[in-house]
Amino acid sequence: MLALFQTLFDIIRLRKGPDAIPYSWIVSFVTLMLWLLAGLAITAANQEMNDQDFLNGTFTGVVGLAAYAAIIVSFGYTPRLLQTVSAILGCGAMISLLFLASDALLGYVAQESTAWLVGTLILLWSVPVEGHIIARAIDRQWFIGILMAIAVFLMQLVLYSHLDPNLPG
Repeated sequence: MLALFQTLFDIIRLRKGPDAIPYSWIVSFVTLMLWLLAGLAITAANQEMNDQDFLNGTFTGVVGLAAYAAIIVSFGYTPRLLQTVSAILGCGAMISLLFLASDALLGYVAQESTAWLVGTLILLWSVPVEGHIIARAIDRQWFIGILMAIAVFLMQLVLYSHLDPNLPG
């Protein structure tokens, strides 16, 4: 399990790709459970969030995964799908947990605006990470993957705003 976390951390730092994840349904299941647990932890830690926010976030995450799966299949790399999904789920879980840790730690030592900025930057790091994962999965240059990840991210934002029309701002 420690080796999986190290590999995911290396992917988050853009040093490895999804091919470093073992091709295993068990690993995929573990990363799915970590991803769901991280989502539940964020929901529980934030007093402004409720069960509906968790469900909306999970749904938009699954839609994003489906979009990435469609990209991988359409480029003809279906055998890489399981590892790629595992990498996206696992890295998403780790980034979410890093967000929680930074929020908890910075909440005590920094101003609220600084903690919010750092947390937002940590969560936004998921876009280049997912772009890196997709680019490596379909053997394309990094900027192609980044463009795809930005498109998926924007699609998820629009979908989430339709699911929760009472968003502030």
